[in-house]
Amino acid sequence: MTKPRILTIMGSGETAPTMVSTHRNLVARLTKPVTATVIDTPYGFQANADELAERAVAYFDKSVTIDIQVAGLLRLKGDSVDQVAVERGLRRVADADYVFAGPGSPTYALRQWKDTPLHDVLAAKIREGGLVTFASAAALTLGAFTVPVYEIYKVGEEPRWEEGLDLLGEIGIHAAVIPHYDNAEGGNHDTRFCYLGQGRLEYLESLLPHDHFVLGIDEHTALVIDIDNATASVTGKGGVTVRLRGSERVFRSGEEFPVSVLQDPAATMQSGPAPAAMAGVEATSPQQRTPATSELSPLERELTTHREVFRAALDSRDAEGAVRAALALELSIVDDGDDNDRDAVTRARAELRSMISSLGDAAVGGVQDPREVVGPFVEAMLAVRKTVRAEKRYDLSDIIRDSFEALGVEVRDTPDGVEWDLRA
Repeated sequence: MTKPRILTIMGSGETAPTMVSTHRNLVARLTKPVTATVIDTPYGFQANADELAERAVAYFDKSVTIDIQVAGLLRLKGDSVDQVAVERGLRRVADADYVFAGPGSPTYALRQWKDTPLHDVLAAKIREGGLVTFASAAALTLGAFTVPVYEIYKVGEEPRWEEGLDLLGEIGIHAAVIPHYDNAEGGNHDTRFCYLGQGRLEYLESLLPHDHFVLGIDEHTALVIDIDNATASVTGKGGVTVRLRGSERVFRSGEEFPVSVLQDPAATMQSGPAPAAMAGVEATSPQQRTPATSELSPLERELTTHREVFRAALDSRDAEGAVRAALALELSIVDDGDDNDRDAVTRARAELRSMISSLGDAAVGGVQDPREVVGPFVEAMLAVRKTVRAEKRYDLSDIIRDSFEALGVEVRDTPDGVEWDLRA
């Protein structure tokens, strides 16, 4: 089933009660079971990074009622980085229906993500299907330009922009995202606009290209961009501000407007009502998302084919078929890699690395379904258990039950009979 394409930007409160309903409403758009991943890079430099990841997992488990995996991407670069773990983390992001990232340092995250496949993995979700929710520090990275908050506010460096991920550019929005837009922690000094204050915001705004604007997200507030329906809506406590060269328009919680407002903010400033849908991101059907085959290069066409064959082989536990697909992709890179299309070659190499990583995991965990391996033994012991229970030998029944528990076999007695499964 085709997944919806939704990009959500949260100003803060991403793991607070105020954003629970937003997360739940987003997850409700997905087919169950939902696969979810938290990208832990933004706080990867912090000593308590593991604790922050655990908090996120607990929040989604308790408040959103979904299991969320930690990507394990604290660092993606450096001599001591485990490249196997990095590839596994990138696959977790690629395979997830719901991708979340939150607090930390935007500049640290961007340094780690630069020249890695992560941008393309996230951009593919925006193009092809998936939910991406970035909050706080991660939200700062979404635009073409990023505020180096720590460096300016804590260290005292001169205000400047850093290059962002520009995922918003994928949908025709040319903006710099400013979360914590209405921050008031400063008390007697101005900490609005993500601790920049009025003066530094105006200075940074003057450095933006003429066609770029500031997209401000208040604290405990979210902007939900529904790419398929070309609409944007505001949830939470505050508002979303579209600021272009000093002029502002604020959308309050509960308001919905066309994405074209964000694609052409100048038209919004000139006229009161939101402009009608414009060229760029328009409502699309699932069939319209994938480029026509004729629009793809030979390598891109083969990449798509080999990826589908590889995934189908793994799903059907066909190890030989998966290896054959990986080798075919490597041959395509050699034969059809075009120096004039380095982006396609880069994507193909990233996919090949992902395939190798998947095969490595399969080698460790086994391609065959573990239920098929242990099933005959479990069924035999369940038959013994049924016999001793019929004879009221509950002492023996308890021994069998405890043995199952120790081996990770979960047994359930139901009105329809005995069911069993292996604990993850």
